Amino acid sequence: MQVSMNGAFLNDFLLGAIAMGFGISGLFFLRFWKESRDRLFSLFALAFLVLACNTVVLVLLREQRETTLGPYVVRLLAFAVILVAIVDKNLRRA
Repeated sequence: MQVSMNGAFLNDFLLGAIAMGFGISGLFFLRFWKESRDRLFSLFALAFLVLACNTVVLVLLREQRETTLGPYVVRLLAFAVILVAIVDKNLRRA
């Protein structure tokens, strides 16, 4: 029996792997925050968990993922949180 892998299945599979990577990264940063209570780690955890949820939503939207603005705005906000975390950490250090 031969299983054919079409592009949509492979794309969804890879998006699932990316979501898992974002989720694991978010959980690691959450653990680091619990140990150190450093705001940098909490903001990084928030950003990576938002990116994981955003990727899952992209898989669930299927047909609409290329035509809607929402997922891109969520991704932009997550990266803005990472940028704010880095700037905040450097300003608190000075």
